[in-house]
Amino acid sequence: MSGLTIGNLTLNPAFDPDADSYTVTTSNNQNKVTATCDDAEATITISLSNTSGTSTVENETPATWADGENVLTITVAKAGAETEYTVTVTKS
Repeated sequence: MSGLTIGNLTLNPAFDPDADSYTVTTSNNQNKVTATCDDAEATITISLSNTSGTSTVENETPATWADGENVLTITVAKAGAETEYTVTVTKS
């Protein structure tokens, strides 16, 4: 994966394709989630888990946050191999 943004929020730590865990805080109800990959053959899947359950988030669309902890799991799959990134979004 070559990039990951959650709206205009700042990932902690800053995105690094070799790091797999991030945190961010927000007071917004929604933020656009954009995961980019420089390999056109890779597939990106994003799921969101929070007190409302687990749902799929379409890449480059807004995710709706529940109060408290929301966990985004971004999976990049290519040729049978998968890499998973986790972003914990805390909404206050």
